[in-house]
Amino acid sequence: MNAFEKNLLRLGIVASLAMAGTALYNTTVEQPNHFETLNVERINIVEADGTVKLLITNTERFPTTEEVNGRVLNETRKKRSGMLFFNEEGMEAGGLIFDGSKNEQGHSSGLSLTFDQYNGDQVMQLLTTDQERGDQRRVSSALVFNDRPEHETQDKVREVMREIEQIEDPAVRRAKIQEYQEQGIIGGSTRLLLGKTGSQNNGLFLFAKDGSPRAMFYVDANDQVQLQFMNDKGEVTHSWPEQ
Repeated sequence: MNAFEKNLLRLGIVASLAMAGTALYNTTVEQPNHFETLNVERINIVEADGTVKLLITNTERFPTTEEVNGRVLNETRKKRSGMLFFNEEGMEAGGLIFDGSKNEQGHSSGLSLTFDQYNGDQVMQLLTTDQERGDQRRVSSALVFNDRPEHETQDKVREVMREIEQIEDPAVRRAKIQEYQEQGIIGGSTRLLLGKTGSQNNGLFLFAKDGSPRAMFYVDANDQVQLQFMNDKGEVTHSWPEQ
């Protein structure tokens, strides 16, 4: 092989390597993968350190007893398809769940989008339920705001729930629940509801700290406007139109 042929061979090798490098660069850097259809059972969106920030799942792979970000989320929660949100510390911060199916009485379906208090449970919820029993159907949809207990934490609530589940005597169980509620560890109460109730009343409903109703402004199932105020016993003290 003469000098000219050797140089030509070198140029060919260099050109081939350059083309291969360019193709590899375009594939790995410049050209993101594109899929028309992607079938999966669960997706974990993670940070660079592995912390799960968003979890998208089918019913079967919804996490209950397994750990996510080093925590067991909720052993007793029913598995449903949807999404779960997590904050920078890996704590659950809310989620979207939904289901719906026929049953012996008719059908049952629902959807819930929730946002949690830091290291606590839901403080805001977008909720809809649809229940059919025989020839009766009840649909309710609402935006709900809740208060959470002062000393509630996700780890403490899990610990308390495990303890309560082991108590077989109903009276002892109720007493223990009340004890933890008085300590501000578990509980919570609805403070505001805007939407349609199971009684088919559409309006604004306000509640006291203990969850008891205090004021309602709504249109009832007969298209009559109602404005009501209640005392701490749930008794109507003022209303319009007067009853």
